Amino acid sequence: MAKIEIKDASGKKVNEANLNAAVFGIEPNVHVMHTVVRAYRAAMRQGTHDTKTRGEVRGGGKKPWRQKGTGRARQGTIRAPHWVGGGTVFGPHPRSYAFRVNRKEVKLAMRSALSAKLADEQLIVVDGFNFEKPSTKQAAAALKALGCDRRTTIVVADDDVNTYLSFRNIERVNIIPVSEANTMELVDNKVLVLTAAALERLEEVLA
Repeated sequence: MAKIEIKDASGKKVNEANLNAAVFGIEPNVHVMHTVVRAYRAAMRQGTHDTKTRGEVRGGGKKPWRQKGTGRARQGTIRAPHWVGGGTVFGPHPRSYAFRVNRKEVKLAMRSALSAKLADEQLIVVDGFNFEKPSTKQAAAALKALGCDRRTTIVVADDDVNTYLSFRNIERVNIIPVSEANTMELVDNKVLVLTAAALERLEEVLA
């Protein structure tokens, strides 16, 4: 069972946590992580793109010239795809890009992401930020004390509103409640910061 330091907002060690090996000690499954991230990004796509077929383009109701006798190729409409201003062949139409991923794969991907972060020494656990009121200044000072000078993701408890409001406007910082944690958010950073409450909840759900 791996151990990790628990720090306070000033960066000082205040405790140690025993990490669940089933969540933080597995061999990362890169294939499943890739599939889950792809599914997450695909579900975010709006899919509202649309092109008009020859039947939807305005105009072209009249045959441009008679069928025979002109010496030119026969044409039925000026809105055929090979005409300028004509319809589009095989163009995009509104659709959903989402595809389903099994729940077991989703959990495996999250466990893989957390295990990889721990192995790469990109995981920090904080006892709590304990803001009495939202303060971006205090949040920035906490990041500096923790050594988070690169793109950072912070996962906090769902009811930790003051911490969420304090960090949300800081550049290169993505803060999410633990209920919204997913593989994409866990890996899309250089440093992952978990509060003790968020760590406990993740282990409870993923173990």
